[in-house]
Amino acid sequence: MNTKPLLDYINKHTSLTAEEEDILNAKITFRNYLKDQYIAQQGDVCKTVNFIISGCTKTFYTNQEGQEHVVMFSIEDWWASDLGSFITQTPSDFNVQCIEATQLIQFTFENLEYLYAEIPKLERVFRKIVERAFVASQKRIIRNFSLSAKERYLIFKETYPKIEQRVPQYMIASYLGITKEFLSKIKSQIIQNQ
Repeated sequence: MNTKPLLDYINKHTSLTAEEEDILNAKITFRNYLKDQYIAQQGDVCKTVNFIISGCTKTFYTNQEGQEHVVMFSIEDWWASDLGSFITQTPSDFNVQCIEATQLIQFTFENLEYLYAEIPKLERVFRKIVERAFVASQKRIIRNFSLSAKERYLIFKETYPKIEQRVPQYMIASYLGITKEFLSKIKSQIIQNQ
């Protein structure tokens, strides 16, 4: 399998020697998932952090009534995991499910800890990933409190143009915290105002 996308991603943040690349390659697993398969499930401990080579996933919470609340989408060169569960090795609050057939590079908790010890600069790379995820989460919370659904949709559309083309409308509506009917209405208004 091809590790080039992962190495390119890491090399944006640091540079690995050939020996370090060999150590890294020895501690990763390639995995193919079918559309609709789960990478992580609510209530189970999240065993891996996953770098997407190809495909698309959604991270979501299911409430007691069985309603899905999408919190994140991930595509190529992004990470998909329940980070809180993975870091603390406690039961997951979220599901991570494949929206498309998805190819991943996976790191187990133990292998990542080993890599941090063997290649300390990788710890900095992963710290940056977690920091970015935290900032994105904070911004999303503020937007949900302060912006209208239309404003949130326009920001989503501008920020993630590739995702909108690949994800069903009802999932985007769930991500925005609205119904798919309301999302259709917003889109119609935008088209009429152009």
